[in-house]
Amino acid sequence: MDVNFEYYKIFYYVAKYQNFTKAAKVLGSSQPNVTREMNCLENETGCTLFIRTNRGIRLTPEGERLYTHVSSAMMQFKAAEDEMSKDLGLEHGNIAIGASETALNIFLLNHLKAFHMDYPGIRLKIYNHSTPQAVKAVENGEIDFAIVTTPTTAEAPLTEVSLMSFNEILVGGKTFTALSGERLSLSELHSYPLIGLGKESMTREFYHQVFLSHGLEFVPDTEAATTDQILPLVKSELGLAFIPEPMAREAIERNEVVEIRLQEEIPARDVCMVYDRQHPLSAAAQRLKDAMLQDENVSY
Repeated sequence: MDVNFEYYKIFYYVAKYQNFTKAAKVLGSSQPNVTREMNCLENETGCTLFIRTNRGIRLTPEGERLYTHVSSAMMQFKAAEDEMSKDLGLEHGNIAIGASETALNIFLLNHLKAFHMDYPGIRLKIYNHSTPQAVKAVENGEIDFAIVTTPTTAEAPLTEVSLMSFNEILVGGKTFTALSGERLSLSELHSYPLIGLGKESMTREFYHQVFLSHGLEFVPDTEAATTDQILPLVKSELGLAFIPEPMAREAIERNEVVEIRLQEEIPARDVCMVYDRQHPLSAAAQRLKDAMLQDENVSY
């Protein structure tokens, strides 16, 4: 049996109001059209569904059974519509983001705070990834997008969009205060203990390339697993380290660490968004993505 589903919708309203005219008004149709389509439904099902009386109609036993199933289906459709409406209205939903620690600290947290205040019903899942891990998660469709720092490993069909630029500065603990009045060269840093991230990080690769461009090798004496670990290590006098200026600013102002200037210029880096244009986003994820791009006046 291949019944036109539109007939079931019309049947639902006719059975609900037990009146063809009222059903037609709700459906935005005419009484003759509704009557004709219900005749078609009866012909296709091979059952008499209505008993016509001078006062209107009433359902036959077959009609009652059909109405039980159709009304249940209509409630499910209505629930689905309400749920989609709430999603579009951002009353609830889920967003999965992969973020490197530097990008999280100097960019993402402020945007998440503003978004959460506007849409408290949205559930946020933030994954602590290295840049390569975050990019891979985007490729695999495990997250909606990644917020990471350059250099990245993103390749087509992924899209990489710069959100903000930042500089990293060299800092040391209080025992290195005397160096704050000097301007060291990169070659002179070999005389001092250095702190850096592990070889698997893109930050380590960035400094490897910076030092290599000056004919030098970047070999930290202390390796940290995450960016957040570096500043406490510097405060504990374990050595000098390159830290994003926004993350070091407060510690410098409190005289917990000192900035050490260099003769060479360290290239600026970017916080960027990596996403897959072919991966459809939920309404919530799309709204957050658009908000971040628009707030930074990014064209994409």
